[in-house]
Amino acid sequence: MLSVSNLQMTYRGAQGTVDAVKDVSFEVGPGEFFALLGPSGSGKTSTLRCVAGLETPDSGTIKAKELVLFDGATKVNLPAFRRGLGMVFQSYAIWPHMSVYDNVAFPLQHGVKKLSKQQVKTKVMEVLALVQLDQVANRPAPYLSGGQQQRVALARALALEPAVLLLDEPLSNLDAKLREEMRQEIKSLVKRTGTTTLYVTHDQLEALTMADRIALMHQGRIDQQGEPKVVYQNPATPFAAHFLGRTNILEGTVLRARNGTGTGSVHTDWGTVEAPLPAELREGSPVAIGFRPESIVLEATAPVEGSTNVLQGKVSRRTFAGDMLELEIDLGGRTLRARADPYLPSGEGSTVFVRIPADRCYYLSGTSAHRDSSETAAPEANTVGQPWLPVR
Repeated sequence: MLSVSNLQMTYRGAQGTVDAVKDVSFEVGPGEFFALLGPSGSGKTSTLRCVAGLETPDSGTIKAKELVLFDGATKVNLPAFRRGLGMVFQSYAIWPHMSVYDNVAFPLQHGVKKLSKQQVKTKVMEVLALVQLDQVANRPAPYLSGGQQQRVALARALALEPAVLLLDEPLSNLDAKLREEMRQEIKSLVKRTGTTTLYVTHDQLEALTMADRIALMHQGRIDQQGEPKVVYQNPATPFAAHFLGRTNILEGTVLRARNGTGTGSVHTDWGTVEAPLPAELREGSPVAIGFRPESIVLEATAPVEGSTNVLQGKVSRRTFAGDMLELEIDLGGRTLRARADPYLPSGEGSTVFVRIPADRCYYLSGTSAHRDSSETAAPEANTVGQPWLPVR
């Protein structure tokens, strides 16, 4: 449905040339919800704006269905109004001097396709009913709540029956509770209509809960893409591991290479860890093994002699967070973060045994993964970040 291949884009400004998008390629299937996720300055919004026709790439191709929107080799570059796409901006872009009805009707009245007055009315009321705003069709747009204004923007985009719906951080201006409600509303809406959707966000929770697939962007490139669960539980790079949530890293060397089950043994300063390893690794190779805080199983009793994936430590910090405990566990030279049952009796200073199931571990290449955690630490999930201009 939407295909982006080898997209390149640079900005030229007072500080020189900036590579905003570097060889980005992805495909979005019919009816699929695809999210571009990344921190400010990662190139995600620049990529979206190239698809929309609001920016001109240097090279690459963009297609929607069989329609070529942009092709650097043949110099095809359709203007935005001819691309058949719908877009919802971060600021909603609602016209304050118009009613709800007139906002939604405007692109139908002044677009490429000319519709009769009755056709416009029918289409507008249908789409307003879809977003549950048909009862306020004649209300001035400024007299709506933030969530209602967001739904007006969605209705306006959907009224055109776009080949692809583009959403640029549409929830970042809403408060936390309303943002949670709108996540579910948007996801449900596009699924009901079968609309192919390209969604840009810096919010990890939005991407993980809404998208069928995500592409994690970093410094203008796609760092990793796939289903949210796969990318979260099996990050391929230190950046992916740290940006999508907290992660624990243990460095070591291969003690036993990968066997028939795909796992091998890694010697660390804190104990032996069984973990999935690439087939090409040999004994003595330096490795870094990662695992999420929620992957840890805490046990109060010592394991049997010779056990792997069980490390001994002391609770250095215990924070009650309502439905869970957030713990920091000192292994001696390395602190692990864990999430545990809020009824866990272990207090600060108590000894605990950390068990990490091998299937919850993931391999991170080299020994730089722990150092990278300070450089790529994930921001709070709902923090609104403003990109350094002009890179978006």
